[in-house]
Amino acid sequence: MTEALQLTLVGKTIDLRVLEPADAPCLLDAAADGELWNLKVTVVPGPSTIDPYVATALRGHQEGHVVPFVVIARDTGRIIGSTRFWKIDRTNRKLEIGHTWLSESVQRTAANTEAKYLLLKYAFEVMQCVRVQFTTDELNEKSRAAILRIGAKQEGIVRHERIMPDGRKRNSVRFSIIDTEWSGVKATLEDKLMRSAEAQNTTI
Repeated sequence: MTEALQLTLVGKTIDLRVLEPADAPCLLDAAADGELWNLKVTVVPGPSTIDPYVATALRGHQEGHVVPFVVIARDTGRIIGSTRFWKIDRTNRKLEIGHTWLSESVQRTAANTEAKYLLLKYAFEVMQCVRVQFTTDELNEKSRAAILRIGAKQEGIVRHERIMPDGRKRNSVRFSIIDTEWSGVKATLEDKLMRSAEAQNTTI
């Protein structure tokens, strides 16, 4: 697996750039769009947590088991969210895509689909992963449905997998895509992105 350092993944509507310390204020602005830090089924940085959030991500990057990205809208150049590779296991060529969140105003656009496409394409085709996994809150029905729609397979529920900021013991749902499934998942994502672009062109 190739180590990703100052990596930028370029899409048609978004770019994914490795997080930098100076991104903290822009990340907080992105999270303020919908006050996402109030969500109970995911962890999004707020005014009191943005600094440790960024510091933890950057420390994981320095240690080599995390690659944190900011999501940048190409039409405005603004940061609209964050995502990351984490739990990177180079020996077994596997990793997890997670810590993903987007500003409320772009949650029903192609941004999330393209982010997943760029990350998966890099993971399977450049890093030569044999497995990419996703984990989401058992209570997060929207996230579970979205992961299934891209072609990931549900593997099971991990009980009390983590403790949320409010103290709730979270059950997590684990999904995965393996290398032999990537071509089919890739085709599905490319079709979704093409349909989204066509729909956007129709409304202009």
